[in-house]
Amino acid sequence: MRALRTGQGTLSRVGTWIITETAAGSGLRVAVKDLIDMAGLPTTAGSRAIAEQARPAAADAPCVAGLRRAQDAGEARFAGKTNLHELAYGITGVNAWSGTPVNPLDPRRVPGGSSSGSATAVAAGEADIAYGTDTGGSIRIPAACCGITGLKTTWGRIPLDGVRPLAPSLDTVGPMARDVNGLAAGMALLEPGFTVAGTAPLTIGMLAIDADPAITEAIGNGLRTAGFDVQPVTVPELDAVIAASLTILEAEAWATNAALVATSADKIGADVRDRLRRGSAITSAQLTAANQEVTRWKAALGDLWRRVELLAAPGLLGFPPLLEDAASMPRIRGLTAPVNTAGLPALALPVPARGLMPASVQLIGPPGSEDRLLAAGLVLEQALRP
Repeated sequence: MRALRTGQGTLSRVGTWIITETAAGSGLRVAVKDLIDMAGLPTTAGSRAIAEQARPAAADAPCVAGLRRAQDAGEARFAGKTNLHELAYGITGVNAWSGTPVNPLDPRRVPGGSSSGSATAVAAGEADIAYGTDTGGSIRIPAACCGITGLKTTWGRIPLDGVRPLAPSLDTVGPMARDVNGLAAGMALLEPGFTVAGTAPLTIGMLAIDADPAITEAIGNGLRTAGFDVQPVTVPELDAVIAASLTILEAEAWATNAALVATSADKIGADVRDRLRRGSAITSAQLTAANQEVTRWKAALGDLWRRVELLAAPGLLGFPPLLEDAASMPRIRGLTAPVNTAGLPALALPVPARGLMPASVQLIGPPGSEDRLLAAGLVLEQALRP
């Protein structure tokens, strides 16, 4: 393994970690996705194009202030900066430049992205909590692939200063952990004073979506075993909502990275470069139509919140593919990007399924309902515990 000793850690350029912290410490081990500035360390975004010009950050991103305070109190320690799908723009976690993190559940399968290193660090027991970012599923998808929990927060709840943007109207920061208590601890670091609600929601709408029957069955069985009142719900033209949400994401990702492509296209991985360039072809008319579709989606959600307290959908529509089939991931993406266009919080949590790999349920709540989502997650987790 090639490694470069820095002032505060080791730059590894392989697998799970971009930089591992070597300083002694105690408390919870907290990993930070290498999209988030940490004072004295470069932020590479898992990209050669960024890394070659990166300088040590002058200051921490505000979202890590709670971690620093906990570190000073001996309650947590910074474990290092984790790898990611290049520029946070991909859902497989495959990265030819900085390495592809190994999925601890099954090394033959994709780790998911873009917060791939954060997910594998937690799943492998190398970190207790990891910070990820989520623009269209980048916390929930790797959590689903690696069998851990992840929380996509309400848009705007956690400050994004010092976090490299992808699509600013969609970007969020949130915690990843092995269980819901770990997520609660991560939220308390990101937002001091955060607590889980004392009472869990009871009524959950099971969103109709075409998924692997084994995943649909696992989610339904899990929710009913936990005692939730599960009600079937539908959203007309859900495929159009998903497509519109991805159009908005792709247009913003191009706007964010157009200058980088213009100067450093040969230093960006082909998969990311080609997808960015596709975003450049989106017309203003297409973007207007996409935003109109999302407006209808938000209206449909408003109606749903009058009937149910939370929504449930698969984190992925199928089980994570083998690495050689990584290109098939978009077909099982499901309802992740529309959660971002609506600005909603969502919890990813593993549920037992037939076979070796777990399914992952995505519990979605109204804006600001993270405390209730985690309360529901605790009930579900306890009910499914062997």
